[in-house]
Amino acid sequence: MNKWNTWVVLEKSPIRVALVNDYEVVVAGLLHMFANYADRVEVVKLVANREVRERVDIALYDSFGQTSSESLAIEHVLRNPLVRRTVIYTWNFQLARIEHATQVGASGYLSKTLPARELVDALEQVHAGKLVISPAPKSATPTGGNWPGREEGLSYREGEVIALITQGLSNAEIASTMYLSPNSVKSYIRSAYRKIGVARRSQAVSWGMRHGFAADYVRLDPDDVA
Repeated sequence: MNKWNTWVVLEKSPIRVALVNDYEVVVAGLLHMFANYADRVEVVKLVANREVRERVDIALYDSFGQTSSESLAIEHVLRNPLVRRTVIYTWNFQLARIEHATQVGASGYLSKTLPARELVDALEQVHAGKLVISPAPKSATPTGGNWPGREEGLSYREGEVIALITQGLSNAEIASTMYLSPNSVKSYIRSAYRKIGVARRSQAVSWGMRHGFAADYVRLDPDDVA
């Protein structure tokens, strides 16, 4: 009999995560956030207006610039048999939205103000079977990541307003989509217009089309793996 004990060390596999959003710059920003955590998170797909096409542990749904009903979009991801769990990544923390998302099956509701380390920690908790809802953010400025117009000085919300204007939404539709008052939408429009040097909606749409505010319908070949 061998007097030495045999120890088997099992390495923990990284969580397989799909990043779901319609904007290349948004997904690339998320990918950059996970760059230092490759041993814990493996980004297996960058998804732009297409289904997750391979098995993943978590689909991280980024709500930036979504023009369709968020609840329908979330349910669409939840119905995908290749996605084990779905997590919402947002700065909108209205109680009704959180309750609906969790009722339809979302496993997490995470704030964009979370530093990369805390975001990874939260995803690991979700992967372990916990329902994780981060505290409501005190501001609408993400800690990391990226968004269209950031390099032009637009805040996150200003960038999202311009994205929705570029996609043809009215002020009322933007207010409904972003859960903002009409006056808040007008305020973001005024400040964004000043920063990008336009005065009319048609000019804002033209500027947005030239500066990456149209959703990226085809970003990567479906067989690409990050």
